[in-house]
Amino acid sequence: MTSCATPYVQPPLTPPAAFAGPAIVDPPRPGAPGAFIVQDGARLPFLRWTPANGQPDVVIVALHGMNDHNASFRLAGPWWAGHGIETWSFDQRGFGQAPGRGVWAGEATMVEDLRTITALVRARRPNATIAVVGESMGGSVAAAAFASDRAPDADRLILLAPGVWGWSSQNIANRTSLWIAARALGSTAVQPPDFIARHILASSNLAELVRNGHDPDSILSTRFDTISGLVGLMETASNSLGRTRLPTLLMYGAHDQVVEPGPMRRALMRAGEAPHLRTAWYPDGWHLLNRDLDAEVVYRDVAAWLRSPDSLAPLPSGAGPVQPQLGRR
Repeated sequence: MTSCATPYVQPPLTPPAAFAGPAIVDPPRPGAPGAFIVQDGARLPFLRWTPANGQPDVVIVALHGMNDHNASFRLAGPWWAGHGIETWSFDQRGFGQAPGRGVWAGEATMVEDLRTITALVRARRPNATIAVVGESMGGSVAAAAFASDRAPDADRLILLAPGVWGWSSQNIANRTSLWIAARALGSTAVQPPDFIARHILASSNLAELVRNGHDPDSILSTRFDTISGLVGLMETASNSLGRTRLPTLLMYGAHDQVVEPGPMRRALMRAGEAPHLRTAWYPDGWHLLNRDLDAEVVYRDVAAWLRSPDSLAPLPSGAGPVQPQLGRR
């Protein structure tokens, strides 16, 4: 479809007449995917990693990044499970095996999905601390949700290199060309040019990047209207970091080539001295902090902070604040 109208956003589903409301469909066997049935009846598959004793004291609702899916936490989930933390990682709408694959679902729907899923997990684990962990685009969705008037029912928020490269961080050429392409060529899907793919690395773990690139649930070509929707979401996230009202930890790596220092600096300057926001700088970290070769450093910091978010003690890694480091770049 070619149009000069507003970029296309997939509409919410119309629930069937017999729809009984949101629910969790448990996996049929260990290691298999389950599904969240959300507010409009959409089925969003999830993977879950649970401690051996089945009694987690902390539960993570995990959101993957752009063109990724629920397996993005397949390395982190088992590690956290071994340390008493349960992880539920779901396919966001438009990605993986969720409805509307490759078509942008819109900020409002993605945020509402997170609200519904967090409530379902809270009901399943009423005695646990509930945390949302968002990676890249997932961090953008989470930041938007927790800065909204109806924040999800969670106790902690962790943003792993959240996408904050919004419209105000784009130069005029980028803004203009994307605005036109999203309207004139919206449904056209393109892959990044080879010279970009060769020079921008998302992680130090090259084997994981290769695996992800061959994963049939990954998306390799992106529609122009989806890119436009993502940039709009990242603009919201850039304005949201200082407006979350629960303990929030933002983690960022020195080698991040996807969310560059300029947009991150702008977002943190907008956040100001937000009382609930703590940041952590990883000198050896790349964009996909939870899949880097030394990702265990991040896993350990996540586990420690989730259990003591109000502590002024250093994180196990000793990671310091992000903004002073960005000022030197």
